[in-house]
Amino acid sequence: MNLDLTDEQREIQRLARDFATAEVMPAAEELDREKRFPLDIVKKLGELGLMGVPYPQEHGGGGADTLSYALVVEELGRADQSVGITVAAHTSLGTWPIYAFGTEEQKQEWLPQLCSGQRLGAFGLTEPEAGSDAAAARTTAHLDDGHWTIDGAKQFITNAGTDISGCVTITARTGEEEISNLIVANGTPGYEVAEPYRKMGWNASDTRPLNFDSAQVPEDNLLGPRGAGFKQFLQTLDGGRISVSALAIGSAQRCLDEALAYARERRAFGQAISRFQTIQAKLADLSTELEAARLLTYKAALEKDAGKTFSLAAAQAKLKTGRLAVRAAEEAVQIHGGYGYIEEYPVCRFYRDAKILTIGEGTDEIQQMIIARGLGA
Repeated sequence: MNLDLTDEQREIQRLARDFATAEVMPAAEELDREKRFPLDIVKKLGELGLMGVPYPQEHGGGGADTLSYALVVEELGRADQSVGITVAAHTSLGTWPIYAFGTEEQKQEWLPQLCSGQRLGAFGLTEPEAGSDAAAARTTAHLDDGHWTIDGAKQFITNAGTDISGCVTITARTGEEEISNLIVANGTPGYEVAEPYRKMGWNASDTRPLNFDSAQVPEDNLLGPRGAGFKQFLQTLDGGRISVSALAIGSAQRCLDEALAYARERRAFGQAISRFQTIQAKLADLSTELEAARLLTYKAALEKDAGKTFSLAAAQAKLKTGRLAVRAAEEAVQIHGGYGYIEEYPVCRFYRDAKILTIGEGTDEIQQMIIARGLGA
């Protein structure tokens, strides 16, 4: 496997890093404290072409590959996890199903808006009684006189309630043993976007429950063949795990950077604490684990672009990176000592943000099941 990035990939990485450093980092603490969605930042990301990186240019995308997209999410996640997940959920979950399974008419209607960042996309899978067991979804959609009538609820949905939210693709039972995906535009009568959750972390991202009370959408809003929804959302989650893995890498990298910088400055017993063997061991272990996690994620991205089956690689990357993000944040707080518990220091925010990386896009336990099946267990 060639581990060298291409010139194009490096340029996209540099663009994302420069923007993250100049625009995202300075605003991150305030956005988190105020629990304010970063609307201006998202609009600027759209102007830079970073909201549709892996999609063809004819649809308004950047025409780049999955690895380039992962590099963008990694850099944004290093600056702020809320901004990173906004882009990741929009690109991997909100936009990809329409690109992968949509008709030409659906693509023409939605992709230019989504890829340009003029509108945000969302994906509605999780329900109050259907999380890891997504096949237990209870939301229903009945076809009658050219319209689907949708009833049910979704929860923990990202990007559905912002000023620029455009649509959500939801899973619904269209028959007793049949799950399909439907596109629901924001503003559809009977579709209610509820108040945002009060969360432990990712405070500047938009996360809400959705309610459907006889919400009607045209028959043509069916995404792909009727009854193909289960297969579609499994494929969607596989790709989404690559972006969440990249997000976790960004988190772990920032925690390592902050811990190293602090250890060089903080003095105890007459010397910088970075000179103490215990601190050096923590930093060395994090650095090594980070490189391993990064390679797993890049491998999954390369396998996806090569048209290979990448479910196993994506699950391995997701399992590894989520756990690493939690550990890196904990170690960074520990190295900072009492200051790590103070909100003025970024590691405190990253500590709160990290835990969801072992839950969202499939819990660690689900990843272990996928990996075991991939091994033939």
